[in-house]
Amino acid sequence: MEKSTSKFIRSFMDYVKARDPFQKEFHQAVHEVVESIAPFLLNNPNYNQSKILERIIEPERIVQFRVPWTNDKGVVSVNRGFRVEMNSALGPYKGGLRFHPTVNLSILKFLAFEQVFKNSLTSLPLGGGKGGSDFDPKNKSDNEVMRFCQSFMTELQRHIGPNTDIPAGDIGVGGREIGFLFGQYKRIRNEFTGVLTGKGLEWGGSLIRPEATGYGAVYFAEEMMKRKGESFDGKVVCISGSGNVAQFAAEKVIQFGGKVVTMSDSSGFIHDPDGIDREKLDYVMELKNISRGRIKEYAERYGCIYKVGERPWSVKCDVALPCATENEINQEEATMLLKNGCEVISEGANMPSTPEAVHEFHKGRILYAPGKAANAGGVAVSGLEMSQNSMRINWTREEVDGRLHTIMKSIHEMCVSYGKHNNGWVNYVDGANVAGFVKVAKAMMAQGYV
Repeated sequence: MEKSTSKFIRSFMDYVKARDPFQKEFHQAVHEVVESIAPFLLNNPNYNQSKILERIIEPERIVQFRVPWTNDKGVVSVNRGFRVEMNSALGPYKGGLRFHPTVNLSILKFLAFEQVFKNSLTSLPLGGGKGGSDFDPKNKSDNEVMRFCQSFMTELQRHIGPNTDIPAGDIGVGGREIGFLFGQYKRIRNEFTGVLTGKGLEWGGSLIRPEATGYGAVYFAEEMMKRKGESFDGKVVCISGSGNVAQFAAEKVIQFGGKVVTMSDSSGFIHDPDGIDREKLDYVMELKNISRGRIKEYAERYGCIYKVGERPWSVKCDVALPCATENEINQEEATMLLKNGCEVISEGANMPSTPEAVHEFHKGRILYAPGKAANAGGVAVSGLEMSQNSMRINWTREEVDGRLHTIMKSIHEMCVSYGKHNNGWVNYVDGANVAGFVKVAKAMMAQGYV
């Protein structure tokens, strides 16, 4: 069986790479899923006969367009815009927009592919998609960002809608950008609909949406630890990133009694052995969300360690929450985490661990939750925002947070159901991939050759 599984994986990945050469991020995402579901597919040949896997890796639609805009000096720039509409078997396409210089088709296809499984795990009626641009909002004025967003939405609005495709934010797309995008959509279409999520509370947004991804990653880690009779209380926690996800992951860890000792940005990381308490976290939020400064300013203010150009995974901890970007933990860093006693990893970012790092986590039999399960809180509350928009109502903070917590518990239960081994250890990667795949595959087969 093991030999036939390896042959199946090898053959399928050869097929993927021949069709989409040079898309390494997409190959990595597909390989991770195929590794998990290959035994299931070999035991359920009806999925192979219907070519479900071949269909599920092929986007239903890809839109690419140019985005011309003018800076404050009157100079015209041209960026690329994308929307990958991956799969709508379970509902309208749902997934974020990323504005970052590294954005390309491979990265967006990987993110859209992951989004399909993540959305499936939430049990909400959501398909999967992703989009964005190679535009960099850093060091741009509000007016420059506004002009770019208006140009971007002038084209994107042709392809989205509240029952078709509902984008949200991602790296480089926060409340400011969502506001500009929504305003341009409303201006062109002459309609006020829930076409974007992550909106401001005053105009259709949901309470807990900014917190959702970070909170969800912590809730998932909490559920994993509960199976071992443990909790966050007293645990030392390393967090990477200092944006939205990292900030609210830190907030929830502090509420649960954990001690956050690191945060980072693209320039380096800070290590505060005394712990980042509520007052210090408020400073980080002001620094990153308002001043748009660098994390090294935290070290200057509080007199702690700052490592230039490094990531925080050399710091001793009990729990690691990678909340920055893809492939931020390599094999060497994974080995260092295990050596230093890390027993729990819950991914707030999308695919932050390389395949080699994941192999080390599994070899060490630690509690490791992949992003498609652990960071599903963001899209879960986006789905709840869509529901509130459709019904023209607003739920309280407690209601939304309670629903989020319930969804993360449900995702954890599904992962355990499909990923539990005879010895009691849970492979959360296999659990998430198989659980997500089965739901989407059944819907696709029921709907015919779509």
